[in-house]
Amino acid sequence: MKKVNSIYIIDDDPITVFGIKKMLKTTAICPDIEAFENGKLALDGLRERIKTGAPIPEVIFLDINMPIMDGWEFLEEVVNMNIKEKIIINVITSSIDPADYKKWNHFRLKCLHYLNFKNKPIYKIDDTDLNRVNMVS
Repeated sequence: MKKVNSIYIIDDDPITVFGIKKMLKTTAICPDIEAFENGKLALDGLRERIKTGAPIPEVIFLDINMPIMDGWEFLEEVVNMNIKEKIIINVITSSIDPADYKKWNHFRLKCLHYLNFKNKPIYKIDDTDLNRVNMVS
C-alpha cells in the first residue's frame, strides 16, 4: 500500500466521495483525507494549510462540475499559486464532452503539477492516481 500524507477529495456527489474513500482504504495509508463539496471550500482549506505551514495534499481527486466553484476554476487558482510541491491532481468527470478533455490537456501542459484524467464512475484507484515514478524536483 502507498503511504500518502494528505488527500483532498473535491466533489459534490456524496456517493462518489464515499466510493473514493472506500477504494483508498485498500490502496493507501493516509491519516489525512478531507472531502469538500466545491472548489471554493477546498481552495480555502488549501490556503489555510499554506498559511499555517500544514502539509498540502499530495493527491487531489477533483470533480469538474460542481456548484459555487467548479473544478476548472479551482485548477486555475492552484496553477497560479506558488506551490513548490508537486501535487497529483486526478480530474474526474462524468462528462463525455471532448472539450473537457481538451481543457484538461491545456491545464496539463501549463501546470507544474501532475494531472490525470479519469471518467466517472471510478471503479478502482490506479498506482498513477497516488504517485509518480521517477519524480524530478
